[in-house]
Amino acid sequence: MILRHRFEPADNRRLARLCGPLDAHLRQIEQALGVRIERRDAEVAVHGSRTAVHVARNLLIELHDSSARTLDERAVRLALVEAGATAPAPAAKRATKAAIKAAVAVPDDTPIHLHTRHADLAGRTPNQVAYLRQILARDICFGIGPAGTGKTFLAVACAVDALERGTVQRIVLTRPAVEAGEKLGFLPGDLAQKVDPYLRPLYDALYDLMGFERVGRAFEKNQLEIAPLAFMRGRTLNHAFVILDEAQNSTREQMKMFLTRIGFGSKCVITGDVSQIDLPKGQSSGLVDAAQVLQDVEGVGFTHFGADDVVRHPLVARIVRAYDKAAEREQRRHTARDD
Repeated sequence: MILRHRFEPADNRRLARLCGPLDAHLRQIEQALGVRIERRDAEVAVHGSRTAVHVARNLLIELHDSSARTLDERAVRLALVEAGATAPAPAAKRATKAAIKAAVAVPDDTPIHLHTRHADLAGRTPNQVAYLRQILARDICFGIGPAGTGKTFLAVACAVDALERGTVQRIVLTRPAVEAGEKLGFLPGDLAQKVDPYLRPLYDALYDLMGFERVGRAFEKNQLEIAPLAFMRGRTLNHAFVILDEAQNSTREQMKMFLTRIGFGSKCVITGDVSQIDLPKGQSSGLVDAAQVLQDVEGVGFTHFGADDVVRHPLVARIVRAYDKAAEREQRRHTARDD
């Protein structure tokens, strides 16, 4: 099937941004959707299957409309992910359907608009949309999945939005101080300097969503707090948005301690990747345990991400899938050996 579209009024600058350097953006869309795109002046012709050409045509119109600003490879990639341009595996399809069902189950079906520096910030995949709706609708939410799925970034975005709206008085960000397979030894400096390397990803998300000056002022007003998980014991966090990042490296005792810190008017989001546990051998992960213990507790929400939710470089999704397949093969070998 061939589908044609003419961009009117013709704007050469927008067309140049849409096509990218040496038509790189068009090639990116072709590869993702399995179509062929021909362009002559302000008219494009899309060749391919009926469904694919309609998706490609709509995507080109959307990107053209947004190309008043700079359009780069990342923006095209995110638009493709949002359009469902990847071909998910059967298990991923089931997860996507479950995510859509979970999103529909939330009473508020209106579009989600978060108050951050990124005016267009929103969920790019069904799982991300379901995750955002879970956070807005529930007091305690878990985001579990591989790297690059936006678990931490979207959680911090919801926290910044809640602070800007005045629904919470402060943001508390915490994570276990566990090295990723290395022993860093003694770290010099005061407490803030010692824990800073472990909490750097949270700082990066805050700077991106609020800007350096706004973050600095928020710290001065005690609206922002970043601390190791071990320092949460004995506290009660009222009217706060609390995020526990890298929760797979918390112990069962630490997870229970953290979850019981939540006070009135507070929200809590726990994020982690159960495939990257850095705890000593023989020590169970608090995140894995919580996912089993709290699965049916009313008021607690779970969102499970997969490789199709990765919004970083396309290679990240392929790497995640490769490691998942390797883990499945290893599990089958262990099962066969036990039998």
